[in-house]
Amino acid sequence: MKNSSELINLIGYGFNNNDLLVEALTHRSYSNEKKLNRNYERLEFLGDAVLQLIITEYLILKYRDFDEGVLSKYRGYLVSEDFLSKIALKINLGKYIRLGKGEKQSGGEFKPSLLCDIFESLTAAIYLDGSYEDAKKFIIGLMSEDIDNIIENESLLDSKTELQKISQQRFDILPEYRVIDEKGPEHEKTFFVEVTVGNSIKVTGSGRSKKKAEQDSAKKALSVLLNEE
Repeated sequence: MKNSSELINLIGYGFNNNDLLVEALTHRSYSNEKKLNRNYERLEFLGDAVLQLIITEYLILKYRDFDEGVLSKYRGYLVSEDFLSKIALKINLGKYIRLGKGEKQSGGEFKPSLLCDIFESLTAAIYLDGSYEDAKKFIIGLMSEDIDNIIENESLLDSKTELQKISQQRFDILPEYRVIDEKGPEHEKTFFVEVTVGNSIKVTGSGRSKKKAEQDSAKKALSVLLNEE
């Protein structure tokens, strides 16, 4: 297959059975055009399951303080079309997909849904050709920095919702928020919000709006609660 050695260098895995790699990168439009028996779709079916397991294992081993609800929320995004297509773009995967003429002319190599599917089929091909550990090395090598950045920045986590859930589970009460100070001119004001959880937690957060200050205080309260476990 054209450029296969280039892709192999990018993914860091050399195939014993190159036919698996070819199958993983072959779109239905190409197989129909060339009257081939196989395309990526069967491998994608397997790759979805392999990827789910790898991501789940990574999250549960690295983020031991998170409950299954939080982990499920992160995993849902990390196996989504939005995230996986961005990861596929990191290795310019679209360049290597075998597309029929019509699909190529319509920009198939840049379609997020197709990039996601082919990434999953490539994962399955590595798994079948090598092992689970090979597939895991490929996935974690590409994704770990992005995963950790997302979690450290809490870009998917609604801290207020999570704090409310934990507060109800542990103490059977709801968090209470109170604006305790405002500083700065009207157009650049910083709000300070105190959150209390019964007699157990009292912390203060800040932000350029009351909503952001509440989220910041909830995030700090969550950190205290999780570190107490």
